[in-house]
Amino acid sequence: MRAFHSDGYSVRLPEGHPFPIEKYGLVLRRLVDGGILRAEWLQEAEPVDPRLLALVHQPEYLERLFRGEMGREELRRLGLPWSKEMVLRASASVGATIEAAWAALEAEDGIGVGVNLGGGTHHAFPDRGEAFCIFNDITIAIRLLQQRKALKRSVIIDLDVHQGDGTAAILRYDPDIFILDIYCEENFPSRKVRTDIGLGLPEGTGDEEYLKQLKKHLPKALEFGPDLAFYQAGVDPLEEDSLGGLALSHEGLLERDRLVLQACREAGVPVVITLGGGYARPITETVRAHLNTIAVARELFT
Repeated sequence: MRAFHSDGYSVRLPEGHPFPIEKYGLVLRRLVDGGILRAEWLQEAEPVDPRLLALVHQPEYLERLFRGEMGREELRRLGLPWSKEMVLRASASVGATIEAAWAALEAEDGIGVGVNLGGGTHHAFPDRGEAFCIFNDITIAIRLLQQRKALKRSVIIDLDVHQGDGTAAILRYDPDIFILDIYCEENFPSRKVRTDIGLGLPEGTGDEEYLKQLKKHLPKALEFGPDLAFYQAGVDPLEEDSLGGLALSHEGLLERDRLVLQACREAGVPVVITLGGGYARPITETVRAHLNTIAVARELFT
């Protein structure tokens, strides 16, 4: 098991900003202090070469972003203030997902797990960022691995409460990628993008129905025969989440994680985990849920 993080994940935001950027530092400290992650499993992620970002994102978008020439409407849709540190943070998150993918593929037993203690920015499109997502880390990692002939087929299991519209738009016509996306139908984005399996659940859906649907559809994703699975493990389906809409308990989320990771393990599929969303208050509820995800990964893959 390998996990990747960047000190740059904790960029300062204006007071009262809705994005809980402090959760990344809290998760890291709790993982280490609680003994869930050993120090030797952790590695600092670095910002990537901008040429890698261009595997998915348009040059004009990247130029505006790096020069700080984003328009007011672009920044409104992104939901984050521009700064050099914010751009480097997003680039380092791409690097972490790429490194996590290599770590998963290169594990000694061939069935490894690599974790980005951030990432899962699935609302970023080729020409723009949206909803706190600047670069689409998972799709960039996939395109790089495809370019290097390290990956034939891959599956994305996106269980964030919001549909991964950017990811779906980027990859929808790639026959070597299968996307399973389970989300709250009434939540952002209002316009969903078609995926192989896209399941919008009604507001208030709780543990029993959610897990029933996951058990029904998860085998279809793994029957695709992927060489690698990307698990966007957003914890915003939690009932307490301020930007959610579903009503999962901590126990339900834990069982969700166990179902996904155990199914991948039994199918012999390496896994990349990204943390995705989580906006519960107090923030300790979000941190607790992310810790549970990593704890299950350790249990099953070490």
